[in-house]
Amino acid sequence: MLEWYRTVFHAKTSFENGVIAFLTYDDEHHRIALLNTSQLKAPEQQYTGVDHVAFTYGSLQDLLATYERLKGKGIQPFWSINHGPTTSMYYRDPDGNELELQVDNYDDIHEAAKYFYSDAFAANPIGVDFDPDLLLAKMRSGEPVSDLLRQGAAPVPAGSEYVYSKLAPPPGSR
Repeated sequence: MLEWYRTVFHAKTSFENGVIAFLTYDDEHHRIALLNTSQLKAPEQQYTGVDHVAFTYGSLQDLLATYERLKGKGIQPFWSINHGPTTSMYYRDPDGNELELQVDNYDDIHEAAKYFYSDAFAANPIGVDFDPDLLLAKMRSGEPVSDLLRQGAAPVPAGSEYVYSKLAPPPGSR
């Protein structure tokens, strides 16, 4: 688990003693705390609780560079979606906890908030899936970032095996 979070966030360990580890990816003393205890068992899938934790990147380029780096290490998103206000990639850690790595699609928070009152949001409040490899290729080809942040910029190919399911089992449990 510790190595997975180090890899995803390019994090360094600020403290670790075998029971607890603190990780950071900036000047803060820690951003992530991981607890290792054998007394706890994993929750069953039907329980509810925290759905996911989101981390925002400064640019689409940063998000896609992270996607490419993680893919090269065998860590891939289970869902890539343009929600309207954000372009997001969802990952599961080895315990099945979900992380959303995202970039804001609007420069202004007020414009993003207005999206929630739009006809587009009323018609589809979840968003439009996208193909991260296609989005990366389009960025590399020089397409304007403003175009790439729009829903439908990198559609998932028809007939693709890409199927999102919130109830899909975590990695390694199949």
